[in-house]
Amino acid sequence: MPKKHELTAVQKGSILALAAHFSHREIGNQLSIPHETVTDFIDRYRKRQSTENLLRPGRPKKTSDAADRLLVRVAEANTCIPFRELKNEVNLDVSERTLRRLQKVVGIRKWRAVSRALLTKRHMKLRQKWAQAHLHWTVADWRKVIWSDESIVKRDSRSGTIWVFRRQTKYEKYAAKNIHGKRKFDNASVLMWGCFIDNKLGPLVFIDGTVKQDTYINLLDKHFILFLEALHNDDDTAVPLYFVQDNATPHVALKTQKYLNTVTEKYQLIIMDWPPNSPDMNIIEQLWAHLKHELYRRFPDTGRLTGSIEYIRATIRQRLHTIWWDIGMNVLMELVESMPRRVKALAHAEGWYTDF
Repeated sequence: MPKKHELTAVQKGSILALAAHFSHREIGNQLSIPHETVTDFIDRYRKRQSTENLLRPGRPKKTSDAADRLLVRVAEANTCIPFRELKNEVNLDVSERTLRRLQKVVGIRKWRAVSRALLTKRHMKLRQKWAQAHLHWTVADWRKVIWSDESIVKRDSRSGTIWVFRRQTKYEKYAAKNIHGKRKFDNASVLMWGCFIDNKLGPLVFIDGTVKQDTYINLLDKHFILFLEALHNDDDTAVPLYFVQDNATPHVALKTQKYLNTVTEKYQLIIMDWPPNSPDMNIIEQLWAHLKHELYRRFPDTGRLTGSIEYIRATIRQRLHTIWWDIGMNVLMELVESMPRRVKALAHAEGWYTDF
């Protein structure tokens, strides 16, 4: 039977403070404690009117409640501190292994840091200003926005942890079928540009090489203008329309801006001012994620493609093209309908990171 840990004074106080406002399951989730433990403690407290544990035989706890509280304060003040430095900082005469176990007991543990675009105070201010300017926008307003961006797909660019069914033996752990090999360098990648508005997909354009201002202008002139003309001929599309592009150098170059000025005059297009480092507000980012997910779901051999670089790229392009035009209207509409919530979350975060 696994060893059970006693609740610390910090955990007990937190449970009692939260009990008036949250369910036992919610408290457990917040404190990383099994909800059954929360229920048992509250029941015992109500019966005994005391938070003290009954004496029981066994090895005494190595640290005091004061040391536990110090551990929490130091870890929360410097979240990136290594375990070895944390041990020295709190001056505990325990092993790193014991320290790791102790962290779980007091309700704090190491987690993988979230990776996001770097935000400075200036970025936050601009993001907050943008959010405030668009708080009154409704879904109907966002349905008039054309979303655009570039994205890259590598031969094996699936994200997330891959789980396999196997027995707990070294043989099966390192069996070929259970290994997900990662190439150190893989130039078999595909660069693409796409756009959409409301429930209408725009063109998916594959790009050779890198995106420079001339490349971007030629792309817009050859593919985006045709999409704009089709929108103007569609009786269901109300003008003027808004165009979203991020602040990548080819997008904001002077030559690109001059070209876009001619487009805006002719097609009643408004270039939306875009806040810096804000992929959480550009819903085409989620469309790219959907496209890549479907690529590896529908074509699971994509990461194992062999042959010439040209053959691999052509195969991936063909598959992406097929998936792009299979994207349903409901996927697009769900993204558009999320915009008021995204803007509200950004305003509430005062320009800081959101959950989107």
